[in-house]
Amino acid sequence: MAQRERPRRRSTDHAWLITGPLALFAVVCATVTALVADEPVGEWPQAALLLVVMIGVGIPVLNFVVRRQSFGVTLTEIPLVVALYLLPPLTVVVIYTVASVVTQTRHRFSPAKFWFNVAKAAAGTSLAGLVLQALPPMGVVGPGTWLSLFAAVTAVILVSLAAVVGVHTLLQGWQAGRDALRTAPPALLTAAINVSMGLIILIAVTATWWSLVLLAALAAALVLVYRSYAQFFRQHRTLAEMYDLTRAIAERGQDGSLVDALLGRVRALMQAEYATLWLPAQGRHPEVLLTARVDDPGLLDVVPTPATLRERAAAEGRTIAVGRAFDGAQEARRTLSDGKIKDVVVVPLRSGQAVIGTLEVANRLSDVGHFSPGDIPIFETVAAHAAVALENSRLVDRLRHDAYHDALTKLPNRRRIVGALDESVRIRAPGEVVALLLFDVDGLRQVNESLGHAAGDKVLAEVADRLRACAPSAALVGRAGGDEFLVTLRLESVDAALDLAAQLREQIRDEMVFDGLTLDVDTAVGVAVHPDHGSDAASLLQRVDLAATAAKSVPGSVQLFNPALESRSLRRLGLAGDLRRALDDGELKVYFQPKVTLRDRRLVGVECLARWEHPAHGTVAPEDFVAVAEHTGQLGRLTEFVLREGLRRSRDWTPGGQPLAVAVNLSARTLTDQHFPARVAELLDEYGVPPHRLTLEIKESGVLDGTDRPIPTLRRLRDLGVRLSVDDFGTGDSSLAHLRRLPVHEVKVDRSFVQGMATDPGDLAIVNAVVTLSQQFGLAVVAEGVESELTLELLQDIGCEIGQGFLFSRPLPYERLEAWFGAQVDPETITAGELPRLRVVP
Repeated sequence: MAQRERPRRRSTDHAWLITGPLALFAVVCATVTALVADEPVGEWPQAALLLVVMIGVGIPVLNFVVRRQSFGVTLTEIPLVVALYLLPPLTVVVIYTVASVVTQTRHRFSPAKFWFNVAKAAAGTSLAGLVLQALPPMGVVGPGTWLSLFAAVTAVILVSLAAVVGVHTLLQGWQAGRDALRTAPPALLTAAINVSMGLIILIAVTATWWSLVLLAALAAALVLVYRSYAQFFRQHRTLAEMYDLTRAIAERGQDGSLVDALLGRVRALMQAEYATLWLPAQGRHPEVLLTARVDDPGLLDVVPTPATLRERAAAEGRTIAVGRAFDGAQEARRTLSDGKIKDVVVVPLRSGQAVIGTLEVANRLSDVGHFSPGDIPIFETVAAHAAVALENSRLVDRLRHDAYHDALTKLPNRRRIVGALDESVRIRAPGEVVALLLFDVDGLRQVNESLGHAAGDKVLAEVADRLRACAPSAALVGRAGGDEFLVTLRLESVDAALDLAAQLREQIRDEMVFDGLTLDVDTAVGVAVHPDHGSDAASLLQRVDLAATAAKSVPGSVQLFNPALESRSLRRLGLAGDLRRALDDGELKVYFQPKVTLRDRRLVGVECLARWEHPAHGTVAPEDFVAVAEHTGQLGRLTEFVLREGLRRSRDWTPGGQPLAVAVNLSARTLTDQHFPARVAELLDEYGVPPHRLTLEIKESGVLDGTDRPIPTLRRLRDLGVRLSVDDFGTGDSSLAHLRRLPVHEVKVDRSFVQGMATDPGDLAIVNAVVTLSQQFGLAVVAEGVESELTLELLQDIGCEIGQGFLFSRPLPYERLEAWFGAQVDPETITAGELPRLRVVP
């Protein structure tokens, strides 16, 4: 079933739809009463006295608390009962209506509410007079008179109740009308008690006028009792409001709305027209000067009190009170005489011994009409709680700022970037993308190791300043952590994001000068955009990180995310646990690719290559599972597995009559293991293989990384008699001259140059230079990727000694390697003590 719509709340101006009929009803009832009554008006002296009494009891509202519920009580029914008995009906209507006008004026109600209450009073008393005319005439104050007066006052109450329920229903709907009707029983009970008291007073007065003396004494005693009760109630209410205030400022101090809660509750607690908070500027916090005003839902930045009072209270560190109830401060009172402020109390806010601001209230709204010395302790207690809450709020704000900003660069940190990115992707803007750029600073590790971390921090701060200065004004620049910076903003397209990434990278690459030292700092930039590459901040950050990692190996060092990067990363992540199981269960195999002399085609050794056939993923590329091994701490096991298998096959090799030389690839990380040379020596002894039959191949980037860290390990391996080879030479930024300081024996020319020799003169020149210079340095040269007879002939012409590639054989399992060797050996070339010559089969 569809839910009913709530009626819209109407303006209070619609109350005239009830006020008008009430006024008309009053006129009709009064007219009929005037026509049927014998004496409708008269007895004006008594009427004047009762009018004063009605006004006196109508202005104050007596508050009583019953079972933690507060009830407001007026005593208007008491003089009304006496007036209905002693005065003509229309005279009662006149004085009751006039009394209502005076009391409503005193309460300063809005015009709509003012005339509604006046019309309600006139209509009720007009109906009461008509009811008395319809009943038998009242005589002696007996049960009959009691019933008549009860009926008349009940008519007044019912008219009032009907009018209130009607106006609530009209303005707020049926639910509000029913709620108003539910609150009627306490009001009816109070009215019944008042009528009973009025009848008692009427009986006493009609018995003898001297009873007024006793009634006056009783009234005075009741006034004293109520004042004592009211004082106790006021104290209890003050404590309750103090508790609510303390709890409110403790709760609001965490969500940034402390000032709103504080000023509103302070103004209500002190019954003031204005409450003002002043906090001078401090550090990165600007000046705060806000005011809460009665009947105004917001805070104002206009302060009615003179600034001299606040400045004096802050300077002297004491409370400043100006008003009729306070002695002294005549000069300050003269400053208020020309304005609308009649009294004001200013209390300093303290944090320890320091004054951090002031809290003030102005213009008391209670019946007393002004602040008194008794209000000062209460206000100072409030100010003490407020000072603690404000100081804690500033501390929380400072901690929150630190939590979302990087301490070194003052940029937003990763958490802040994630929040801003989440907010950006939630707002779809047609024709725009949310771009996320990740700048990974290269070479920071070398700066830290060479110049110290202080220099590295200067580099990071300089990169942050350049990004902040060069990025568009709409961009949010932050530091993700370490040497990574993030930039996010809205752009019109993916191409615009790539262009911006390239521009910022070029501007960051400018030279940096620190203490007379010039540094070249480069960055790799990853780019991801919403909605193409992710629908939330987490996915965008993950993918831009993959793009930045890939950017380190692409020309230009700017990489846009593509799904292939993620699929490879996810696959590697899933392989981590499987690799450990594969090593335990022996699922990895070692294949062997022959290395052949190019001049006479004789087998001189094999390169040992690990292969993994995954039961679910199929063949896993070596670069994938080697990377997994490096990041999961299994690299040592993988390297030892290949070494053991290679040395075992070298020991067991019988074809050809010569031991088989084996080559094993090493990761650059292995060279940082100081125990690795000793482990190699143990394995050589275990399998009985001469050290010169083992060649360890390390990629150029791992050997020539710009530092001397690999050299000690390389020298220890050389001292063992193990041959060392630089693999994939030519793919890095090093030169042959760098090899002179390394204890290596062999250079392997990368396959990309070898395969291009036949078609690219530049590749041919590179290979020729590598072979020539290597031979001059006494280094052997191995050409990788020999796949054609033409390439073989070119290598022979330039004097390259050894080659490997598909022209000779693909990597083979050991059993197929033996079969291949047997099939390729030319029997006529077998000579005792020499390596057999192989037939080259295309």
